[in-house]
Amino acid sequence: MHTICAMKSILIGGFHEVEIDGKLSQLVYHHPKYQPIPQTQSPTSSDEADSNNQPLFLCPYPRVGNVYSDSLVFPVSYSLEYDISTTRSHQRDSNFGIDYYFCELCDGIYHKECVESPFIIKHPYHPEHSLQLSYRKSDAPDIECFCCGRGAIDMVHSCTKCEAVMHPICAMKSISFVVDQPKRHDHPLTLFPEQASLTCNICGLIRKNYPTYVCFRCRFVAHNDCMYSPSIIKISRHHHRVSYTSSLQYEEWSCGVCRKNINADYGAYMCDKCDDYAVHVKCALRKDVWDGVELESIPEEDDISQDVGPFEIISEGVILHFLHDHHLRLEVRIIYDEKKFCESCVLPIVEGYRYSCVECDFVIHEICAKDRRRIQHALHPHPLTLSDKSKYDTDGFRCNACDRYCGGFVYMCPRKECNFDLDVRCASVCEPFNFQGHKHPLFLALGPGEKPICHVCKSKSHTPLNCIKCDFIVCLKCATLPYKVKYKHDTHSLTILWGEEVCEKDWCEVCERNLGDTDTKVFYWCNDCCTTLHIECLFGELLYMKLGRFLDWNRKEFQILEKGNPSRPFCDLCKTRCQGKIFTRDNRIACSLKCARDIV
Repeated sequence: MHTICAMKSILIGGFHEVEIDGKLSQLVYHHPKYQPIPQTQSPTSSDEADSNNQPLFLCPYPRVGNVYSDSLVFPVSYSLEYDISTTRSHQRDSNFGIDYYFCELCDGIYHKECVESPFIIKHPYHPEHSLQLSYRKSDAPDIECFCCGRGAIDMVHSCTKCEAVMHPICAMKSISFVVDQPKRHDHPLTLFPEQASLTCNICGLIRKNYPTYVCFRCRFVAHNDCMYSPSIIKISRHHHRVSYTSSLQYEEWSCGVCRKNINADYGAYMCDKCDDYAVHVKCALRKDVWDGVELESIPEEDDISQDVGPFEIISEGVILHFLHDHHLRLEVRIIYDEKKFCESCVLPIVEGYRYSCVECDFVIHEICAKDRRRIQHALHPHPLTLSDKSKYDTDGFRCNACDRYCGGFVYMCPRKECNFDLDVRCASVCEPFNFQGHKHPLFLALGPGEKPICHVCKSKSHTPLNCIKCDFIVCLKCATLPYKVKYKHDTHSLTILWGEEVCEKDWCEVCERNLGDTDTKVFYWCNDCCTTLHIECLFGELLYMKLGRFLDWNRKEFQILEKGNPSRPFCDLCKTRCQGKIFTRDNRIACSLKCARDIV
């Protein structure tokens, strides 16, 4: 009982004032047991012994699947059970921030400062409420640390009454009362505790949980992260650089990212070369829009527009594409062949010209052959390069935009830490996007955390395109489906059918099920013959994966084959005939990914 009381007495941390040259200068973090923090000298042996007696929290990972399995955010508690020693200390260096604790159960790694951080702290950036040490699971709603602006998951200090979150390391940093040389203002700025009611002159927003500084001479207001906003940057949504301006010349401006109005009285980023392009400060500095590089005093180079073309012209109608080893010949008279798929977009070639290899079965749409080697796309802050992954390390990839498995060409970010792949269909989507199922142009105007319901497939949008004139939403998965296709038993072209036009009495030509009995909300149909087909029945499951390739699914490797003609084999699991593509492993057959998952 005495031990528990002693533990509770050291669980609250705070700040104390420090004077320099007789003036109140800083608020310095005050650990309830170790004073002051951070230490400027190496700890003594008695300090180290005292630290080892500090009550520490239990590693949260072993508890995620038990008591807190239904919760995405839960408080971290100190416990005497820690004496069982589920972790061990690993000393790398005596400097602040590079000592770690390791959990022996899950190999989790935690900073020494995070583990030894008080359970509750009072922070000047959020004076009205205490911040409690908590654990946020990786699938919790996206939220940023209001001190550094980085994503906040795993161990954080959070407010239980409002959405205020800080990293433990950020919570321990000293705070300046006065910033002498802010980047965005000519006078010193002073910390102002009642930030909830003030509009920042830089971003034009009232951000309740963000620290605010003010200039008492000219009534200037700036958030602590806004006062250091870069001057010149390059964003993914515009082909020129944009530069910061404290106000806009005209009243009517629309943000080039979110497409909402910009208040001309506050700061924004604008293009010096285009008279009509401007962006909200916070939209321009989003992690999916800006690459984080300040370009002031760096000369501009438009290297993407001067990129080398994707093929070399050998003779009239003959090219050599940089992703294929043989010459390709242009074909203008095309006889539809359901077994021939474009190597780039992995779609059948229904209309238009195509290039065919003079030595092998390689076929590519003429328009796909013209795809540039290097692009800047709205969905990623770094330039992307065109590649064929199947030639190197894998038979497929998962597109970060539409979340489909794909087996064609891919636009990749060369930075390994990004791990960003974009298939060529999604890469072709640009703003404004004209979707044939909607009368207004669509934009990628929603934030990365917004996932509304797609009006076409009725599912949560992985990457939504939205209409700024009405509430229409379509996900990239639906927006990139081919609008017109061919079916071997119909002389006409089939087009997409969805929404209220779908009749529950109609049935699929292939699987012969009523459309109302299936979960699919999107179909292909022939207006002349009233032929209707599921997308999966027409293309097969994983419609963008090439036949004959291998797929890693549920830690098993399957080969994707076309259904046998004229008969359809039976699935070894559900015992029904395979309708589309076949997944084989060890001479066993599965009719779908669902069956493939459970096949031995």
